[in-house]
Order: sequence, then structure tokens, then C-alpha cells
Amino acid sequence: MNKSDLIREIANNAGLTIKDATSAFDGFVEAITAALKKGDKIQISGFGSFEIKAKPAREGINPKTGAKIKIAASKSPVFKFGKAYKDSF
Repeated sequence: MNKSDLIREIANNAGLTIKDATSAFDGFVEAITAALKKGDKIQISGFGSFEIKAKPAREGINPKTGAKIKIAASKSPVFKFGKAYKDSF
């Protein structure tokens, strides 16, 4: 399912026009992005949570040469499904 398919499903399920569903979806994504950039954790009860996870700097190995390399610390967005949602499958 791609973005267009998802928006079509949202429109059908919520009784919205495609234009309104697109606006709602884009607003949802923008709100999540803005909150994560501020460092907030977003919890959607019964579904899951979005947050930023920090990965510490570490040492790795270049698979081509076998040489040790330093991998810089980084941050990445993570989504974790909630227990209630996992149990529904």
C-alpha cells in the first residue's frame, strides 16, 4: 500500500473527500515530524509510539577491507507498536 492508497482508505473509512483526507494525513505527518524534532515522544493509545532513539558512537568493520572504522553517534526516529495492537493479530 502506498500513500495514495492509504489516503483513499482514510477517505472511505472516515467519510471524507480525497482532498480532505490528504490534508488530514499531511497534517498528521507534519505534527509527528515537528514533535520528534523537538524531542517529544508521541503515544497513540492502542496503536503505538513514535520517538527519537540515540545511537552511541561505536567501532565497526569495513566489510570490504576488514579495517576497523569509527561510526559516529546518530539519532533516528523509531515507531514501536503497542501491546494492544500487537495482540490484535
